[in-house]
Amino acid sequence: MVIDSEYARRVGEYLLGQTLKLVTAESCTGGWIAKCITDVPGSSAWFDRGFVTYSNAAKMEMLGVRSETLARFGAVSEETVREMATGALVCSRAQVAVAVSGIAGPTGGTPEKPVGTVWLAWQLEGQAALTRLCRFEGDREAVRYQAVAAALQGIIELCETATTPD
Repeated sequence: MVIDSEYARRVGEYLLGQTLKLVTAESCTGGWIAKCITDVPGSSAWFDRGFVTYSNAAKMEMLGVRSETLARFGAVSEETVREMATGALVCSRAQVAVAVSGIAGPTGGTPEKPVGTVWLAWQLEGQAALTRLCRFEGDREAVRYQAVAAALQGIIELCETATTPD
């Protein structure tokens, strides 16, 4: 599967037009969002860095996710992706963050959080994170692909909202 590079190109156009930089905080996507971004020529002008925080320890050490958050809500939760996005902004020179954590499968799902459960967060510096719970279908590759596409689409939506006058 190949993600339409149009999403990543549009992300770059919005960020460059607003002189903003992006940071990614990824768990289940394993750096795939950052890969799509860096596939765009010239992305160094608007992409600061990416954090791949697959383990809970990495989420805590690299992004400042609190152990209490992970213990109470789990890695795949709204609370965790909010802290991942905020931590990514704090630990980078970016003004826009995207964070993702999910259960890609084929194992790891529970009745409360089945395989395909993915939480995403997008945050502009100085604002509260926006979050979305997604329930994706398919195998591991399909879940991860859909999570990357949703992450990129969410950045576009965030940028469009930020540039639309009230």
